[in-house]
Amino acid sequence: MKTLIISSRELGRNVGEAKKASQDRPVVITERGKPSHVLMSISQYRELALKSLSLATALAQDGNADVELEIPELRGLYRVAELD
Repeated sequence: MKTLIISSRELGRNVGEAKKASQDRPVVITERGKPSHVLMSISQYRELALKSLSLATALAQDGNADVELEIPELRGLYRVAELD
């Protein structure tokens, strides 16, 4: 899937076409030849956003979000309690 690159002027003339193309791939919009914005479908955006969610944010959302939790090793950060 190749990214589509269009100028902001082309976007103004062909919004519908750009929206349709963004269902399959990101559409990069340029201003004066330099990338300035990206148009993507809401499903692509949500997939991207879920990759960077905090645990609290993911749990607060509706639906089922897959959350990967990595617990760091605690070497040297604790000591064993001595109970008499």
